[in-house]
Amino acid sequence: MKRVLLVVCGVIGIILVLLAAESASPPVMPRYTADNQLLRPEGYRDWVFLSSGLGMSYSPEAGGHEMFTNVFVPQWAYTEFQKSGKWPDKSIFVVEERDSQSKGSINKVGHFQTDLMGMGVEVKDKSHFPNEWAYFGFGENTASAKAAPETGCFACHAAHAAVEHSFVQFYPTLKPVAKKFGTYHAERENVDGAK
Repeated sequence: MKRVLLVVCGVIGIILVLLAAESASPPVMPRYTADNQLLRPEGYRDWVFLSSGLGMSYSPEAGGHEMFTNVFVPQWAYTEFQKSGKWPDKSIFVVEERDSQSKGSINKVGHFQTDLMGMGVEVKDKSHFPNEWAYFGFGENTASAKAAPETGCFACHAAHAAVEHSFVQFYPTLKPVAKKFGTYHAERENVDGAK
């Protein structure tokens, strides 16, 4: 009996070691070229999905064709946000832009996602950017991208994002977390200054 118990404990120990080694894979971090361009994030569809939008625009005029936007962050950054309501350094957001279609297969009403049209990437990285945050645009086959000027996405996020530079007001699973930790700026939800 002791021998069986010893073998079972040994097998459990090996399984625990293997599980720990598997879960200890290094976290996804931003990677750069020698001239400080961001390399296209890989495997982001395996990250945590935050939210999706359809036809969202930050200007009063509606755009032409409505696209879907899907937002993803690495698991480790999401886990850290859950603990503090803040994004840790080296956080990466991928905003995937996909075409929309309404007629197809058996669908008669509503929209579904189709082809990848491009993606925006937001990075928090104190060691690379003096103002911590930077924004990048990638086409369907773009391998690396320069940071966009701070007059575009950076300025908009600084002025309107509910938590740091992230639009948590559009992420329903993270909004209560930020409110709990007091990092949420509720005034950023106001439309045209309305209360």
